[in-house]
Order: sequence, then structure tokens, then C-alpha cells
Amino acid sequence: MGLGWDETVYVSQVSTHAPAAFFSAPRARGVPLLVAPIASWSSSTTLLRIYLALLSGLALFLALRAWRGLFPTGVLALGGALFASLWVTLFYGPQAMPNFSVAIGALAGVGCFLRAQEDRARRAPVWGLAGSAALMALMRPTDAVWACVPLLAALVLVRRWRHWPLLVALVGGLVAGAGEWVVEAYVSYGGLAERLAEGSDAQGGLGWNWAVDDQLRSLVGRTLCRPCTGTLPNPAVYAWWFALPVLAAFALVVAVRAGRTARTLVPLACAATAAFPYLFLIGYAAPRFLLPAYALVAIPVADALAHLVTAAPRTWRPTAVTLVALGLAGHLAVQLVVLERTVERTTAGHRGWARTAQALHRLGVRAPCLVTGGDNVPIAFYAGCSSVDTSGHSANTTAVALTRTAERTPVAVLTDGSGAPPSYARAWTSVRREGLRIYLSPAVMSASAHTS
Repeated sequence: MGLGWDETVYVSQVSTHAPAAFFSAPRARGVPLLVAPIASWSSSTTLLRIYLALLSGLALFLALRAWRGLFPTGVLALGGALFASLWVTLFYGPQAMPNFSVAIGALAGVGCFLRAQEDRARRAPVWGLAGSAALMALMRPTDAVWACVPLLAALVLVRRWRHWPLLVALVGGLVAGAGEWVVEAYVSYGGLAERLAEGSDAQGGLGWNWAVDDQLRSLVGRTLCRPCTGTLPNPAVYAWWFALPVLAAFALVVAVRAGRTARTLVPLACAATAAFPYLFLIGYAAPRFLLPAYALVAIPVADALAHLVTAAPRTWRPTAVTLVALGLAGHLAVQLVVLERTVERTTAGHRGWARTAQALHRLGVRAPCLVTGGDNVPIAFYAGCSSVDTSGHSANTTAVALTRTAERTPVAVLTDGSGAPPSYARAWTSVRREGLRIYLSPAVMSASAHTS
């Protein structure tokens, strides 16, 4: 499938294939650390995908083990299957992106929290919570805080849940995981408040935004819905999305009647806070944003489905089993159809970037080189060049500096051909390749002439 835009940013931080891309304020260094065992010595996307897929499967297995003793094994297996069979999970599990790792950290952390509360003599769940919190914060510090709000509130405000070693483990894990991000904020962004503000600006400004309908539109396989316009997809695509809160509420009722409220209430509360900013605080959508919420709600939903089958009267049980099985089969079929179409569309886009990179090589744009303009980040990575911008949230140079660099280094400006190029490139040679108008710096033409 090739590497996507965000993936090239993360992988370039540790890869020898291309210079490191601009690292914007919201990003954290967890993903580069995750891919370093492969990306630091190999440029093979296939090898990286296999590594991440195996790691994702192992991580999900370990996260589910943290819940052993809280729910029957069959419920945990079903919950894991429900989460793992979502197209968004299958799509992003083997990708160099942070959201799946945050989901795994949230799932394991809540399980460890509940086990530590039920048996305070055990130390393993306390350490498990610390490690899970550190993993989340290492990948996306702000997401980690949102997911842990109910845990922090319970440890501080609910007397019977106060467990100081657990509070220290949770806060310590968050601090340990986010430590590098905070230090980098002061070294490279002018301080923590400045980095948070810059991160908010990069996402269009955080504030009250109704993004629920945007998330619905993205469920058809739109990996980034920005701007999120158009009609809603076929109801069959998002029916499961509306079934989740219904089944979650039913699971909570079952848990209350069974006297095990906390085991269901805590993951649902964490799922709600993890989803809140992406449903109500940003003006666009990406289905991967809700992966932590899906992971946390999966076990309560699985418990609800199991109860529907096992609690039905004996005469109605075959009917209940048939209805649940048919519902799950239809859900799985829809997920696989969306997954196939998303992969096909994404692969075509990434191959377009690769063809443009090859065209740049044929034109004489070879390392060391710079690429700016539309889709410059992934195309530059594919070409082995640096990606630069003179404006916007990813600005890392100026027009004056780029003009000077272009005198001695190959520079390519990518445009769609519908507008004028930047002022500094108006006198450069232009060619049309792969549907783009490419402006080549004097250094490119000089090198080409010398080679000829």
C-alpha cells in the first residue's frame, strides 16, 4: 500500500531513506520509536507492515489478558474479535500511526486499573497501569489525558476507590510517557502552552464543533474527512455505530443488576472521554481518532451480546443465537467491503506519489534535493528529498532562504497547474508530469545540462 502522508513524517524521523520531515506541534515521538527497529535500517514497506501487524496482534492479546478474571474468557475473546474486525482497526493496525497504540494502552490500562482495585495486594496491575499510561502518553499525550480523566477522577474523588499507589502509577506513567514531548515543547516550540496552542491551530482551532456527522461520513472509508462534506453513506455502513451506544447501555444495565457495575461503567466512561474531543471539539473527522473509544467499548458490548444469548429462555435461545450470529455476519461483511475499497483507493493514491517521485528523478531532482508545494511531504520522502513549506502550519523555511538554496540544490515546486507558482519560481523551467505542473530550480537545469 505504500506509506501515507503522516506515516512518511513519522518514518522519516528515523529512516535513512530521506531527511526528516517537519514535525508539527501535535505529533509525538512514540511512532518513530515504534518503527525504528525496522525503518532505521530498511526502506521496505512490506517488512515494516508485517512487523507492525505482528506487533499489533501481540499487543491486543496482551491487552485482553489484562482483563482476565473481570469477564469470562469467551466475552473477552468476542470483545477482541469485535474490535479487531472493524475496518479501521484492520486498516491502521499495521500502519505507522499512533491511534492504534493509544487504543491498546487504554484497553490494557483500564483492565489493570480494575484488577488493582479488586485486589490491592497485587502489584502487577499497578505496574501494568503505569506502563499503559506511558504508552498512551508516548504516542499522543493529549489523547492519553482524555482517556484517563475518569480514572484520575475516581482515584481522587471517590473514597472507596482511592488507592494512592495506583494514583502514583497512573500520574507517573503519564509524566514518563509525555516527558520528552514536554521537554521538546520548551526546546523547539517556546513552551508547553505555545505548543498546545500551535497544535490547536494545526487542527483548525479547538472549540465547540459538532463533528458527529463528520465521523458518520468518514465511516465509508474516508481516512481524512477535511472538509467533511457530501451526503451520508448508506445506513448499512454506519448501523453498527448507532448500535454501540445501545448495546453499551444494555451492558451497563446488566452489570448493575449483576452487582459488577464498575467493570462496565469505568471502560464506558473512559471511552466517552476519549471520544469527546473528536466528536465535539474539532471541525473535521478521521475514523482512526475513535479507535481508543472502540477498544474500550468492545468488551462491554461483547458482554451485552453474550447476555442476549445466554439469558434468553430456553425456547427462544436458538432464535437469539441466530439473530446475533446474522447481525455479526452482516456487520463483518460490511467492514470487509469498506476495508477493501479503502485499501484500493489508498493504494492508488500512494502509487501516484511514487510515480511523481520517479518523474522527479528522471528530471534530475535527486538527493540532496528539496520538494515544496502540494503533497510535498510524501512525494519528497518517496524521492529521497527534504520537504519544505514557506507558509502554513508546516512552515520550516522562508521564500528568501529557499531561493538561495535553489541556486545550488535541486528544488521542485509542485502545483496543480490551475494557479500561478510562487513568486520565486515564476522564472523557473516548468514541465507537466502526473497531472501536476512542476517548476524546476536553476540547479536542476544546470545539473541536467552538465550530465547531458
